[in-house]
Amino acid sequence: MPAFQIAAYTRSAALAAGLAGAAFAVAAPAAAQTLKAVKDRGALNCGISQGVLGFSTIDDKGVAAGFDVDFCRAVAAAVLGDPAKVKFTPLSTTDRFTALKNGQIDILSRNSTWTMSRETELGLAFPVVTYFDGQGFLLPKSRNVLSALELTGSKVCVQAGTTTDDNLADYFSANGMKFEAVKVSNAAEALAAYKAGTCNVLSSDISQLYGERLKLDVPTDHLVLPDVISKEPLAPVVRNDDFQWFTVIKWVGFALINAEEAGITSRNLPDALKSTKPDVRRLVGQDGNFGQQIGLSRDWAAAAIKAVGNYSEMFERNLGTQSKLGIPRGVNQNWLAGGILFAPPIR
Repeated sequence: MPAFQIAAYTRSAALAAGLAGAAFAVAAPAAAQTLKAVKDRGALNCGISQGVLGFSTIDDKGVAAGFDVDFCRAVAAAVLGDPAKVKFTPLSTTDRFTALKNGQIDILSRNSTWTMSRETELGLAFPVVTYFDGQGFLLPKSRNVLSALELTGSKVCVQAGTTTDDNLADYFSANGMKFEAVKVSNAAEALAAYKAGTCNVLSSDISQLYGERLKLDVPTDHLVLPDVISKEPLAPVVRNDDFQWFTVIKWVGFALINAEEAGITSRNLPDALKSTKPDVRRLVGQDGNFGQQIGLSRDWAAAAIKAVGNYSEMFERNLGTQSKLGIPRGVNQNWLAGGILFAPPIR
């Protein structure tokens, strides 16, 4: 087991880990290779999905967009000073972790669920939860189904080799219900099968179902059930043998969350740089040497915020009120607004 996984948690650190996905460790430094490789290369290699509306898509001009895409741009800005210095590689659910492990990418930012087995068996690490999701069901309104407990006998389209597949089997088994799983290799195949009537239910993360519904001929003829059958903490992923890189990714995520809490946005960043508030000054690099401690410049967090905005800006632009999806913040609200989004302080 890598040294940094043998963590010594304080009570406050354990709380932060539970709410925002941090892994605080007291350990000897591991090999620090990725940060140097990214700086020497002058570009960040980021793995994304093959197309999940709101999270990562590539248009016909080759321009990538989405919540997961923006996170990689924030990392590029923090590490290289330029959010454009990113190469995006679309990856399937089967290829995503292999591409990370073999060094094809530096970071996987692809709506991936943090689970214990993915850390212990695959040798991966999940630095910070960026989106708290849950699995649900999309189906035609014409079925007159209002609860997932009424889905017995359904044909359910699901991506093979995902936590979604496992959760589906667990849910129907636990409730004594029968179903037929129609297993496909990616989201496009799942939607095509649903459109063709090969299955009469589509199951995935609820955030993804909102996007898939918009791709249907008449979106209003379909509904996402209110039932949430799993916990799906979505997080960027890195290899578990480089604690310095793990730390960089973790704190870029925390910086965006802390920026929202402090009221710092991409628009008022110039004012924040002149602030007299200690927590703001530390965050934007006016006090302390927090960037240097992890191998970055003093203004690493300010560069990330300037590139993509704070967490709220990133969420609303891609998934929330300013997007076609219109997904409510829900539990992804900052803790001060009643959500569970929480980041340790920079101090």
